[in-house]
Amino acid sequence: MQNYYKFVPVLKTPIWGTESWQISGVPGHETLLATPDASSSCPSSVSDSSPVRTLNDLVQAEKDRLLGKANYQRFGNEFPLLIKFIDAHKDLSIQVHPNDEVAHRHGQPRGKTEMWYVMDSAPEAMLYNGIRKEITPEEYKQMVENDTICDALAQYNVKEGDCFFIPAGRIHSIGAGCCLAEIQQTCDVTYRIYDYKRRDKDGNLRQLHTKEAAESIDYHVLPDYRTHYEPQQNQGVQLISCPHFTTAVYDIDEPIDIDYSELDSFVVLIGIKGKGTLSIDDEEITFQAGETILLPAYINNVRVEGKMKFLETYVVSD
Repeated sequence: MQNYYKFVPVLKTPIWGTESWQISGVPGHETLLATPDASSSCPSSVSDSSPVRTLNDLVQAEKDRLLGKANYQRFGNEFPLLIKFIDAHKDLSIQVHPNDEVAHRHGQPRGKTEMWYVMDSAPEAMLYNGIRKEITPEEYKQMVENDTICDALAQYNVKEGDCFFIPAGRIHSIGAGCCLAEIQQTCDVTYRIYDYKRRDKDGNLRQLHTKEAAESIDYHVLPDYRTHYEPQQNQGVQLISCPHFTTAVYDIDEPIDIDYSELDSFVVLIGIKGKGTLSIDDEEITFQAGETILLPAYINNVRVEGKMKFLETYVVSD
């Protein structure tokens, strides 16, 4: 059992930009376990001699030692989170994710709740999150048909450090110029509501999922969909806490110690900006922007040094 794991990201290039799936157990899109290069602690290649090659292999091999006892009882041999970096060169489709009930009706194992943490983005970057005015399911369908659905959505200009929670059922879309980290349930089900009449590489209009989306949408209107928090230096600031994940942000310029001795969960650290080191027991490893590191549930303490910003996420099961 190691003190930490790094993975080779799965890179994707949809028509709107790029995605880097940093940690994924989605079948067919699993991240491969990386091994340190002889001259550095950055991941380089997968060990050919190791039978553990993917994230799912690792979970099956280490079970509750990796996930935590309660999490292993809850999720079994499945890693519960999918971690991504998203760089949007064009607007993504307007979309929604189902909750568990709707997903089950359509033959999917679960729904999807997620969150976004905005990284260094273009000055004009914006996104949609939530409905800004009351509409009925019938009005929703009409607005999709007459190309006015965006008029009903809450729009936000964004900058580094902005955070948004997207529970299953909330309409959302990432706009051109956004670069962000996404933390979500391990699920790849997306219902596309509207796609600006774009065509795929073969000249066909991209498929919409109007019926499935109509079953999924939460029509409640909130006054503000942005997650508000007070940034602090050299300590964790909680952003989101829900049954699917708990996430905090750290912005450090001096050494800090993080105590995980009372936590019955794995921990994922996501490098957002800068560079530093992690010290676990007597082992020191590099940690920098663009890297994602998985710590097993048995790790009790981590010392972080350097000048950097990173996210911390884990799952607390009842």
